[in-house]
Amino acid sequence: MSDKLVYSTSTGRIADTPTRQAVFNGDGIVRLRRETKGRKGKGMTIIDGINPDEHDLAVLCKKLKKQCGCGGAVKQFTLEIQGDVRDKLKPILEGLGFTVKLAGG
Repeated sequence: MSDKLVYSTSTGRIADTPTRQAVFNGDGIVRLRRETKGRKGKGMTIIDGINPDEHDLAVLCKKLKKQCGCGGAVKQFTLEIQGDVRDKLKPILEGLGFTVKLAGG
């Protein structure tokens, strides 16, 4: 059980302290991998290695989803695109100036 104070009768609800944000530590290579774990067998293409300080991940994700004709999301420093679309994404990302590697099987 947690010893964290959540509510006090004298002051009311206790506000959470802000958490420290994660720091991006990439090597400049964008990696495309296929992942099915925790998705009930449905495949997702995970894009790692894009620096969020240099590129707007939400805008890039929207552009890639439109090019592939599928859905997706931005989570932390990764882009998740629905389906196994690594073959479509590699030339698109290389055209945008990224160094791309296919990771995994």
